[in-house]
Amino acid sequence: MVELLVVMTLLSLIVLALMAVFNSTQQAFRAGVTQTDVLEGSRAAVDLITTDLRTMAPSDSSSNWNNGAVNYFTLDNNYLAIPSLYYQPLQQSLPGSPAQRANVLNYFFFLGRENTKWTGVGYVVNANNSSPLYPLYRFYAETNLAVSPYALFTAFTNAIYYAQWTNLNHVLDGVVHLTVRPFDPAGYRMTNTAFCAQYISAGNANNVTNYHDNVWFTPFPTWGEVGCYFFSNAVPAAVELQLGVLEDRTLARAESLPFQSAAQSNYLAQQSGSLHLFRQRVTIPNVDPAAYQ
Repeated sequence: MVELLVVMTLLSLIVLALMAVFNSTQQAFRAGVTQTDVLEGSRAAVDLITTDLRTMAPSDSSSNWNNGAVNYFTLDNNYLAIPSLYYQPLQQSLPGSPAQRANVLNYFFFLGRENTKWTGVGYVVNANNSSPLYPLYRFYAETNLAVSPYALFTAFTNAIYYAQWTNLNHVLDGVVHLTVRPFDPAGYRMTNTAFCAQYISAGNANNVTNYHDNVWFTPFPTWGEVGCYFFSNAVPAAVELQLGVLEDRTLARAESLPFQSAAQSNYLAQQSGSLHLFRQRVTIPNVDPAAYQ
């Protein structure tokens, strides 16, 4: 009887050890599959945005936003009071360092031209969606060359302002960081301090608007991101794209916590190791050098 008990005990220990090994192997496999899915989906999103950006073209129309077509536009989600876009930048602690990473979101639009039609493409993250968290959407519209493309930009901003997400295409979830930064032909980043003069409105001395050729920059950058509008023959010579995406399991765990609660924010703040960051510099073939002379 004693020998039988000893054998059963040993067999139980062996089974427990095998189960632990099997469980750890299964977890590693699931983590690998999840990471592969995130990387593939994120790379596909980057490729899609890159392909779209390369179609950007100048409208050569009026150089103001009252009646001129917008060639390229980007703003930080927090620059204007649009409830559907409000996003408190996610601060994440970096492993082995007291420094923190600030994830920010831009939404952006650009005009393109294909044969006999104008195309308008825009990207935006719905930061106030509870499930799934941080979905990325793509806007697309087109019109005939005989029609002013101004309406394409208006359709994009209206879709955002009125939270018409069903009118946009869902691209990816878990996008907590998305920025696009314009560069001039010399490779310098275009900002509101180095490339523009100031114009003070006659009716309001405090209404300072920045102009440089056919580009308007936001007077007050938020989180280091400078918004801008490009008009007439001006488009960036290049655009630097940054995309930060959370892993699926991290996203699922965050969604299980109360939306926009301290628990959810604190959890995401500790998940910098689960954030995959993609960066790419996209050259714009249709840039007009005359816009920079």
